[in-house]
Amino acid sequence: MSGHHEHHEHGRSGEHDGPAAAEMFEPAAWDERYAGQEQFWSGEPNPQLVAAAGELAPGTALDVGCGEGGDVVWLAGQGWDVTGADFSAEGLARAARHAEQAGVADRVGWWQVDARAFDAGDRSYGLVTSHYLHAPDGGMVEVTRRLAAAVAPGGLLLVVGHAPSHEFTHLSESHRKAMFLAAELLPGLPDDFEPVVVEQRTRTLKRDTGPVEAEDSVLLARRADR
Repeated sequence: MSGHHEHHEHGRSGEHDGPAAAEMFEPAAWDERYAGQEQFWSGEPNPQLVAAAGELAPGTALDVGCGEGGDVVWLAGQGWDVTGADFSAEGLARAARHAEQAGVADRVGWWQVDARAFDAGDRSYGLVTSHYLHAPDGGMVEVTRRLAAAVAPGGLLLVVGHAPSHEFTHLSESHRKAMFLAAELLPGLPDDFEPVVVEQRTRTLKRDTGPVEAEDSVLLARRADR
């Protein structure tokens, strides 16, 4: 499963189908990436999160596929009590360091878990988010179902990912198939959820060759207040 924040997208034309591409959906590959360079993502909060949560009263939040913790740190800075979840131990270690550096460590916790096997159990949150987390072979519908189970009554679910685009033709076929349109996730919503936003939104990516435009798929849904 590939996830995490793609504000600074550098060309990865070397990715091809086969074992190397498949490994990018697994924890070990992300541990290796995070161990290999100082900072992989920009550290800035994702714009769709800011748009959805910027005016909300702070409560409890869960960010699944949190990577280096940019969104966790931003939410904590807004007053949320946040749990950052990721399947990469290296990513979580970096996220914890970033939270310490930002002075919000007392508002955050960490959870190493694979979203494909994620089970909230008796935990629930007022806001559950996932940004640029992509499961192979259409698996994001099931991930959406698992994330929805963690939303408290009256709470919000925000799932953001890459929409299929010509800007990603350099990626392997398995990566392109993992991209989705927002409406494709709707079957993963339980009956007590009402969709609020189901659309694609244009976002500017910072590439080595200059800025390019791509589309985010954005699903925002609210759970009924039982």
